[in-house]
Amino acid sequence: MYQPFNEQFAAATRQFADTAAQVNRLALDNAEAVFGLQLSAIEDRVNATFAFLGEAAEARDFDSLKTLWPKGAQIARENLERGIATGQEVFGRNLKTHGAITELAKSQFEAAARGVQAGVETTVKNATKPAAAK
Repeated sequence: MYQPFNEQFAAATRQFADTAAQVNRLALDNAEAVFGLQLSAIEDRVNATFAFLGEAAEARDFDSLKTLWPKGAQIARENLERGIATGQEVFGRNLKTHGAITELAKSQFEAAARGVQAGVETTVKNATKPAAAK
């Protein structure tokens, strides 16, 4: 009596665990890629900033400080642009990952709905057979 219920429950549990593993894999892959992007961007910005600071430390007179001003503004602008570009790429990757997770969840709901619909149709067929036989 309980065997069909147990089999359905075990199948649903397996399907849920498989789906959760796929979602976790997608999320972990995305987190790894995002972390790599951000780390690379930070490394580039730090290198450029320290190179500028090295030049600034070597400045000995007012004229050399005046030439550093445009370089400093250029470094700041490039750092800002790199930060924005990295943020946009991270956002795009997150959007793609969430889309993939949504599609995975949608397919699971559709499969569950088809299973329930098949069960309902079978039950209706079985219920109408005895009624038609009378």
